[in-house]
This record gives sequence, C-alpha cells and structure tokens, in this order.
Amino acid sequence: MVSMSSTLVETVSINYEDFNESFLTCGTCLCMYDGGEHTPKLLPCSHTVCLHCLSRIAAQVPASPTFRCPICRENITVPRGGVAALPPSFLVNQLLDLMASQRREVVPKCSVHITQELLFCETCDTVFCGQCTSGSHTSSGAACEHTVIPFSIAIKRMSEILLYKANECIFKLTEAEEAVKSEVNRLEVATRSCLERVEALFNEAHEQVEARRLAVVEQINRITEAKMKQLNIQLATIQAEKEKVTSDCDGLQYQVEVRNITQRIQALSNKLESVTGLSEPRENCFIACEAGSSSPKTALESVLKGLGRVKTTTTFPSLSRIELLGDCVVNLETTILLTSYDYEGVQRSDGGDPVHVSVLPLHERQNDLSPEPLPATVTDLEDGTYHIKFRPPKEGDYKVQVCVVDRPVGKGPLIVSATKHNNPITVYGSRGSGKDQFFQPVAVTYDSSTDLIYVVDTGNCRIKVLSGEDLSLVRHIENPCLTGRSCTGIACWSPSTPATSSPAIIDVDKPAKTESGLQHSWLAVVNWRTKTITRLTSEGSTIDTWTHPDFVEPIDVAVDPVFGHILVADNGPSCIFVFDEFGKFLFQVGSKGNKKGCFNLISSVAVGSEGQIVVADARIQVFSAKGDFQYEIQPDQKGKGKYGGLAADEDGRVLGTRTEKGRTFIQVIDLRAGAELSTLDSNESKLKRPSGLTAIANNHTIVVDLGNDCVKKYRYW
Repeated sequence: MVSMSSTLVETVSINYEDFNESFLTCGTCLCMYDGGEHTPKLLPCSHTVCLHCLSRIAAQVPASPTFRCPICRENITVPRGGVAALPPSFLVNQLLDLMASQRREVVPKCSVHITQELLFCETCDTVFCGQCTSGSHTSSGAACEHTVIPFSIAIKRMSEILLYKANECIFKLTEAEEAVKSEVNRLEVATRSCLERVEALFNEAHEQVEARRLAVVEQINRITEAKMKQLNIQLATIQAEKEKVTSDCDGLQYQVEVRNITQRIQALSNKLESVTGLSEPRENCFIACEAGSSSPKTALESVLKGLGRVKTTTTFPSLSRIELLGDCVVNLETTILLTSYDYEGVQRSDGGDPVHVSVLPLHERQNDLSPEPLPATVTDLEDGTYHIKFRPPKEGDYKVQVCVVDRPVGKGPLIVSATKHNNPITVYGSRGSGKDQFFQPVAVTYDSSTDLIYVVDTGNCRIKVLSGEDLSLVRHIENPCLTGRSCTGIACWSPSTPATSSPAIIDVDKPAKTESGLQHSWLAVVNWRTKTITRLTSEGSTIDTWTHPDFVEPIDVAVDPVFGHILVADNGPSCIFVFDEFGKFLFQVGSKGNKKGCFNLISSVAVGSEGQIVVADARIQVFSAKGDFQYEIQPDQKGKGKYGGLAADEDGRVLGTRTEKGRTFIQVIDLRAGAELSTLDSNESKLKRPSGLTAIANNHTIVVDLGNDCVKKYRYW
C-alpha cells in the first residue's frame, strides 16, 4: 500500500454563528482542542494554548525556566512538572463537552472506534476513520498532499454551499419574477394602447359613417327640394290659370251679345289646349336610397374585416436562433436567417413578429466612440423565418443583435466576419474534348427566359449549353458556323427581357419576330476568320448568316435587349458596327485612336440597361443608343491594364474582367455614376486569362476562364 501524506486542517469562520467553534480552536496551530495532544492549557496571563504548541515553544529555550505567551508575549514560568503541569482550561473543556453533546446526533462516529470522529478528504471526496486507516485512506494513486478536515467541518461547509446555492437560486428567481412582472406591466400598457387605438379607429369609422349618412340625407333633401320647387311652381301656374278662367267666366250668363260669347268660347277653347300640358307633373316623385352593388351588411363586413386587425406572437426569443447564410463578403449583401420558436421549442409557421436589428462594426471602435450601425432590412418570409440583410463596407467583424418584442434572440449577438475575398460558388470544366471539358472557351451569354447559359467552346467547335442554377451540362450545339476554331463572340436575344425606358436604336418600332410572328430566343455568333454573323435558334438551327464589306477582324458581338439590334466590335477599323436583326447596316460607333470616342484594340462590347453602348479596350467608354460619346469610366493608365470581357445587368451595373499589374479580377461598376462598386478577386481559385462574362439572375455572373479551360460562377452584388 502506497502511503499518502495528509494534512489535518481546521477552518475558522469569523461570524457569530461560528464563534463557539473559533473559541475552541488553538490560536497558534489553529487545531481544535481535544483531550489528547491538543489539550487546552490555561496560562497565568489567562490565554489558552494547546499542549502541543506549549511543548514546542518551551523546547526552543531548554535552558530557560520561562517562555513567552504566543498571544500576548508575557513571560510565563514553566512549572516543576513542565508545561504538562500547567492547569487545564476548564471553560474550554466544558465547551468541548457541550459541543460534543450537540454533535453527537449530527456527526457520525466510526463504528469500530466509537469515540473517534470521522474525517473527510476534500481531495478524494472520501469519509474515513483516521485510526482505521492509520492516516491513509486510499490504496492507489501517487503520493500527494490531501486536504483533510473533520467531518463536522465538512458538513458545515456543505451547509454553507447549500445555503449559498439556495440564495443564488432565490436571487435568480427574484430576477425572473421582476422580468415577468415587467412584461405583465408592458402587456397592460400595450393592451391599453391597443384598446385606445381600437376606440380611435371605430370612432373615426363612426364619424365617417355618420358623415356619409348626413351627406345622403342632405342629398335626399336637396333632390326633394328641387323637385318640390318645380311642382310648386307648376301648382302656382295652375292656380293662376284657374283664377283667370273663373274671372273670365263671371257674368257670362248675363251676356246677350252673341259675338262676345263666341269670342269667349274661342278663347277658352284655346286655353283648354294650353292648360292640357299642365295636367302632367313637370317633376316626378321617384327618389330612392340604395346600398350600392351589395347590401349594407355585406359592404360593411368587407370593409370592417381589415379594420382593427389584432396581431400577436408566441415567439420565445431566447429559444429562437440566428445563423449566417453563405459567406460574408465585403460589398456583397449578407443574409442572416432568423428562425422563430415558441416556448415549447416548436418552430413557428407564421410571421408578423416585431423584429429589430442592430449591425455594428467591431473594427471601427476608436476613442471609445460607438460606431454607427449599418443599414439592415428585415424580410418576413411568413413561415416563421426572416431574412436579415446588410452590406458590410469593410473587412472585419460585425456584431448582429436581433430582438423580437424588445428581447434579444438566442444567447447573445452573432459575430460575423467579413472577408474581402470573393471566391467562385461553382466551377465547371477542365481542358479536353469530353462532354464536361473545354478547349479554349472564349465567350458566354445568358438566356433569361430559360435560365440557360451558352458557352463558345472554340477549340472544340461547339457551343456548350449549361444550367444557370448549377452549371450542369444540358446539351451541345454544333453548327457549320462554329467550324475553324475561330468563333470569338456570342450574344442572346430573349423575349423575356423587359423593355427599357429609352430605345436602343431609332427608326425601329417593334422587336424582332420569327416568320410565324411569335417571339423566340435566338443567338448571334461572330466568326472572325469567315467574317460572318450567324443567327441561331436556341436549339442550334441556322436562322440566317450575313457579312459586311467593311469587316476586317470582327471579334465580339452584343445584342440590344429590346429591339434585337446586333452590335459587332471589329479590331480592323477599331469601331462598332450596328446592324438590325437581319443584317442591315445602321451606323458606326468610334474609330481608331487614343482620344475619347476612339478605340485601340477593342476587347468587348455590351449594351447597358438603358440602351447605352459600352465598349472596352484598356478603358471603358459609354455611348448613347445613337452612338454619341458620353463619358469614360476607366481612364487609360498608359497600358498598365486591359479589359477582357464586358457584361451589363438590368440594374444599371457593368461587369468587366480586368488584368492589371499581374493582378486579375472582376470589376463591378455603376454605369450611371461611372464609379467602381466592388471587385471580385477569386482568391482561392485564381483567374487566368478571363475573357467573356455574362450577368445572370439573382446578381450572379458566369466568367469564362480561358487559361484554366473552365467557367466559374460568382455572386457579385
């Protein structure tokens, strides 16, 4: 058995409850007095010290008959029998007997040594008898210092811990009680506010109803008054005529002149004809009040259903949670998902919660000033979940605090780290001629009506059709216009493209249609070697093919989204040729040179959301729909950079692939303001000779990576 050293420790608490036990403890060695080694001895100075301590102090000065009291430092004479002959402290012994009698029923004793109080090891959490184990209470483990205390002290400590925990629980329960009472008070205030609002709403409704009632009554009275006026006028006329006839007839019975009587008869005959028209009332008695298209009850029910609608929620904020959806990238919209749960932990299936959001940048704390919160929007998905969106302007950490009914969601705010690196969501393809491979892909376009992507796989003389969702292969298009490995541009016209506010080209009054008169998507492909433009159906059948005598090196093509006009970039004359959909030449944009409005080695052409013609070489220049120069976005930096491809989205943004000082990236530009919004560095999947690109649905872009023979999908806004 491995022996383990133990140290017997007595703990003294300085308060009135522990006064008796502290009084029964030796002030020198801090051990409890007992009837053995630590017998209490009363010194002449009235202080009590245990026999063990007195023996040790007297042994330090063996030649001296005196020693100093360890408490008051008074000289004490050693009696003839030594320190053991000093009188015992009867008061302490009596208190020991009293405490022993009080503990007899509380502190268990050893069943073998019935007078021996059990000990407790705090290190091993073990109760043992010191005499039974000879000081060692375990048979395993390495030798180490164990803290051993009397079991009575252990019980007291456990009682204190129990009391502390109980007090802590009471404190927490008190806090909970105050929180619930506060919520009750808030509920009462909210209820009063709602009731006051109901009273105001229905008082207003009552006022409106009463106003309408008075208006209808007034209208009835006004109509009645007008009708009555006409009828009264007619009655007055009839009365006047009656009186006149009566007056004319008075005395006729006394007339003897036949001629006068005949004249009177003729006059009455004429009047009889005139007064016949007075027999029909000039107004009518019709006046009625109708409810309208429906009965008053139905009409009021339909109106009142939306009046005073009561909303509430069962969301329990502390059980609800927020989580980041996707990555958090600088200048891109970041989405946080809030999922609400009720008190039972069941996810809610409806919305309507009062959600408040605070987004604070943690990297901008300077001079102890609180940073300004970022703008954030909350979208209720009406299924118990909410989208919280914000756009981080800089790299760093952001604290997202979400509250429902003014209580924080979850166990604390969500810390979101924004990175400046924008990596592709999906990468498709590799070098080769297989069904999922590319050989020199150079251009790409998008059909928004079908969510399909068309990639010119020049080296394999085909067009690869991919799904816009996951870039999975749909089919291949093969056509004679693709032979010779010389197709360098592709564009798509889609009937689903919405009309812009200004037409791209004048003198045309309707979009392109097929021979049957129905609108369908079609593709335009440019072949620089044959100098031809070919229009294909979305399935790959040829619609028509044409060329132009001024073509020298046509390298890119774009299609106006409204009218289907075709723009061809030609690096021979360094200009943009504009044709209608059937190949009829309309006009030319630009010429060779370094001035504004001129080009030097064009790389791409695109059409903006408002019909602008956008052209890139080492800079980006914007022209009106008629071809007039407007402004320059990216000034030429003495040949230090060059654009590869251009694309425009429906929200007025232009995307361009750019190589500059050995750095290749995608640039996002606000076309209206002419300012750079952000860049995509593709940090973990470096771009190598990016050429064409296109903007697709939901602020995503597809980029052709010629150097890696693949296409990559990014989120750019």
